[in-house]
Amino acid sequence: MRKALFLLLAGAALGAQAQARTPFQVRCEDTISKTVSVLTVQQNGYSIDTHLSYKALTVMKGMARPNTWVLGLTKTDSQVQIALAGPMLQDPASGYECVAPQISVKLNYAPVVIYIGREFAPGSCAYDEILAHELRHMKTYMEHLPRVEKTVRAALARRFEARPLYAPSGTARAALAREIDTGWLPYIKAEMRKVEVLQAAIDSPQEYARLGKACNGDIQNILAGKARPVQQ
Repeated sequence: MRKALFLLLAGAALGAQAQARTPFQVRCEDTISKTVSVLTVQQNGYSIDTHLSYKALTVMKGMARPNTWVLGLTKTDSQVQIALAGPMLQDPASGYECVAPQISVKLNYAPVVIYIGREFAPGSCAYDEILAHELRHMKTYMEHLPRVEKTVRAALARRFEARPLYAPSGTARAALAREIDTGWLPYIKAEMRKVEVLQAAIDSPQEYARLGKACNGDIQNILAGKARPVQQ
């Protein structure tokens, strides 16, 4: 991840690593609040949509395995919000300022929509099997959030280390905002996307084969046109 390196270098220029602190460092490190990195995770509910056919769901997914139909589909979007604040002190004598970044990160998924092909009647064995499969997808999304929270919280702690950052006067906030936009935001989004590997594992060939044989073959019969689909 690209960091705002000049902030660290500026701190070194002020003697941040020296045993004897400057009066400005004493003010910054002993009087303003320490760096705070707060991460909150919000989990939303889900709804079920049964108005689309399984053929429409296959087109919606766009990357179904060859010769397979998408019977159900779980759709959501990951959302990352980062707010930056923090007290600041300036030292006219040296031309530097210090800031104690207070970073608030909110992670969540947009309300989940579980689509089930309209050919499968609610309450039927086929419907229940497909819903159970899609609920595994939703559960995987929700369980991924705490893992991302732990990873990102540790990374933020390593970066900011609960101490102020130093920069030439008038540049600290802009540098921090740039670091958030170009470094932290892409990093967190990449961590959120790692869930897709877990989702792909759920849609294994073995799972497709199991669903095809479930409910005494009812699902396979509907796909083959041997059973009258339920229109809703």
